[in-house]
Amino acid sequence: MSRLVHLSDLHFGRARPELLAPLSAAIRAADPDLVVVSGDLTQRARSREFAAARQFLDGLGARWLSVPGNHDIPLYQPWDRMLAPFRKYRENIALDLEPVHEGPDYQVAGLNTVDRFAGQRGRARGHAVRRICGLLGQGDAQRFDIVVAHHPFEQDKSSHKKPMRRAEPMLEKLSSAGAHVVLSGHLHMWHTGPFLTRAGRTGPIQVHAGTSLSSRLRGEVNDFAVLDIEGHWLTVTRMAVGSESTEFKQRTVARFKRDGAGLVPAPGSEIDGDAGEL
Repeated sequence: MSRLVHLSDLHFGRARPELLAPLSAAIRAADPDLVVVSGDLTQRARSREFAAARQFLDGLGARWLSVPGNHDIPLYQPWDRMLAPFRKYRENIALDLEPVHEGPDYQVAGLNTVDRFAGQRGRARGHAVRRICGLLGQGDAQRFDIVVAHHPFEQDKSSHKKPMRRAEPMLEKLSSAGAHVVLSGHLHMWHTGPFLTRAGRTGPIQVHAGTSLSSRLRGEVNDFAVLDIEGHWLTVTRMAVGSESTEFKQRTVARFKRDGAGLVPAPGSEIDGDAGEL
């Protein structure tokens, strides 16, 4: 059995300071084998924000990996944005923008979807997706293959953000190559379940976390995901705080079983997003 924690949109620079200790404590209590961060570690890609994010991640007592988000490249320094957009991310977080980690029964492959030319809108690059496809399905047949990207390959129509470029064909490639789970963030909204655009077809599920620390909640609450892998089963638990609380508590639990090349929800799984009170 393996356990992963999925964080997203930490937004140091706009983080809620009162949540730092409770979030760290909740992650430590979960005792994960790996913490995966799907981008937007900072609010404005400032050195001090990256330093705070790195200090937080290093203090979790667990191995971690991350991919950058659109907030992790400069917004108000156009020359830096064009010529060296990931310089501060590489200096403070990691040299590798698309890290890969293999555990005993899972593999996590990072995909950088940040587009320096497009503001907040993401882009799935063909060469990067092909690289990941080459990694999928190459290990143990019982392994869960997990892809992590900042931008979602599918988003709710209620979101005001523009959808990622080339998302549908790139998702089709990942599915055909054997991806089981796609982790993402960006929207500050929670959703766990099959991709609606692939209804009726076997394939990966999405685990779309909200914001773990930011004060920009957009009607939701701060949360993170715990993924438990055991045999053919994947359990995804949403840990969230209430609107007047700082304690992360279990909110919903969704279970999925491997079915051929994809995952199917188990009966009774709570797979829909939920913005109500705890």
